[in-house]
Amino acid sequence: MHKVLHLRSTRCPIAMQRRHFLQSGAGALLCAPFSHPSASPSWPQRPVRLVVGFPPGQSSDLLARTYAAPLSRLLGQPVIIDNKSGANGSLGAQEVKRSRPDGHTLLFGTSGQLSINPALQKNLPFDPLSDFEPVGLLARGALFLVAHPDFAAGSVQELLALATARPGAIDYGSGGVGVTGHLAMELLQSISGTRLNHVPYNGSPAALNDLMASRIPLMMESGQACLPHVKSGRLKALACSSAKRVAAFPSVPSVAEQGVAGYDVSAWNAIMAPAGTPADICGKLHAAIGQANMDPLVIETLHAAGGEAAVSTSPSEFGQVLQAEIAQWKRVVTQRGITVD
Repeated sequence: MHKVLHLRSTRCPIAMQRRHFLQSGAGALLCAPFSHPSASPSWPQRPVRLVVGFPPGQSSDLLARTYAAPLSRLLGQPVIIDNKSGANGSLGAQEVKRSRPDGHTLLFGTSGQLSINPALQKNLPFDPLSDFEPVGLLARGALFLVAHPDFAAGSVQELLALATARPGAIDYGSGGVGVTGHLAMELLQSISGTRLNHVPYNGSPAALNDLMASRIPLMMESGQACLPHVKSGRLKALACSSAKRVAAFPSVPSVAEQGVAGYDVSAWNAIMAPAGTPADICGKLHAAIGQANMDPLVIETLHAAGGEAAVSTSPSEFGQVLQAEIAQWKRVVTQRGITVD
């Protein structure tokens, strides 16, 4: 979204390196974020389990593994990825919800899992706002509105003009009802007052295959999945979903700058801890996230997928972001009459 690179400047001292490293000014500086007076020096006491609610090989799993290496170095204990897939991430969230709140079991959360699921599922078996401590955002990634090269529209303005002239006649694909790409397209229609026809697939790969075969004309998809095909010429990018252009792909304009004011959608990843996890542990982990976001492999992985490390936010600020996004997607789901089986 991998050749392995190491960031020497963020490597905290462990084992036999500890005495020599702490004697240097650099060692003391790098460890400073973890030395606030209230921190629990005994945490972590054993490997930290990072639960991913999706199968191995999917984008969230790959990104979690990318973060696991620098976090392991910074925390001084292995960070082990544990895939608990099912129900669009809900099984993994339940696993962490039921875990002991001691900082040794954490959730590698996604925006779809934590902000879209509550809007779509009435009987969700967890509450993102009350069952977890929001430790911090890791990364944000724009989605990309991509089309087959032969599709008549080459911009958002041209797409909306076609949709206005032919309401409901233009298909768009997605990886399934309720995925981020689907809701992002529904938000676009809601703001612009246009109507497209949704064609859900059983996963994004199937939709992308049909898009490249010109069986459907366009879709909104993650950069990791679609940008390699844009680079190869098999697809063309009409826009990115974030409020501003993506730094790694500056030639692709945003939806908002093409006349759809207020449009801003990002897929994000975050670390959540079970409710009741001590604040000093969450603070120590939050500091580690900030340093992990400077790791070269993390930066390379995020940029390749059209993403970037999230601006550092406190746990309480992240909680407010989560609450606002849940409310936004509930409005979209209600307005557009979206239901899941």
